[in-house]
Amino acid sequence: MGTLELINDLLVLRSHIITYGRVSSPEITARIRDEIESMWNEPAARVMIHDQYYELRFSITAEWKPGIEDLEIISNTDPLNNYFRIETFARDNISFVDGIGCNSGYFKLENLYQGSTTAAHEFGHSLGAEHPEDLDLRGKGIPGIMYPRGTLVDPEFQYEPNAIPGAKGGTMNPIHRRVRQEDVDALRLHGLTWKDNKAIAGEFTNVWHDDHAS
Repeated sequence: MGTLELINDLLVLRSHIITYGRVSSPEITARIRDEIESMWNEPAARVMIHDQYYELRFSITAEWKPGIEDLEIISNTDPLNNYFRIETFARDNISFVDGIGCNSGYFKLENLYQGSTTAAHEFGHSLGAEHPEDLDLRGKGIPGIMYPRGTLVDPEFQYEPNAIPGAKGGTMNPIHRRVRQEDVDALRLHGLTWKDNKAIAGEFTNVWHDDHAS
C-alpha cells in the first residue's frame, strides 16, 4: 500500500515499511527497504496519468518496531504504513501478504537474504499486482518480479542450469527476477481514483500476525 502524487513530471509513490517479530532487526528492515526501492526504481518506468506520461519514482522508508502492539496495526489509518511480521517459521513455508492490494503480511526470515527479491515481489502484491498466468518463460529471457517460485525459465535462470526443467533445481531461482516496465503496467496506476493529483494504491488490511511457531 502507498500514496501517489504527481509532482511536475514525476509520479512519486511513497510507502513506509514497519517490521516486527522475534527475528526482525534494523539490518533486515533496512535490507527490505533497499530492495524494494532499488528494484522498483530500476526500470525508470513511465506511467500515463490524465493523458500525460510521468516518470515513476518509488520513495520507500522503513522502521523497525519490535514492541508494536496489535491495536496500533488494527487501528491504523495512514495509507503509507505497511506492517510485516518476520519470523524463522511460517505455515506453508512461504512469505506472504494478506491479499492483492493490502498493507500487511508475514515474512519468513529464510526468504530475506541479500538479493532474494522476496520483499520486492510481495510489495508488488501489496500494490495490486498478481502472478502472471503463463508460468512457462522458456525462451523469453529474464523473469519479471511477479513470477512465483516454480516458474519454468531458461537454464541460466534456474537454481541449477543443468537440471531438467520442472525437476528439482529446474525452476526459477528468484534472485534472477527483475522489475520491468510490464510489471509497473500491471499495477494499473492510471485506473486509481485521482483527486488533486493524488491517489492511494492498495487497501487497509491492517492484520496483526501472531508468530506461527506459537
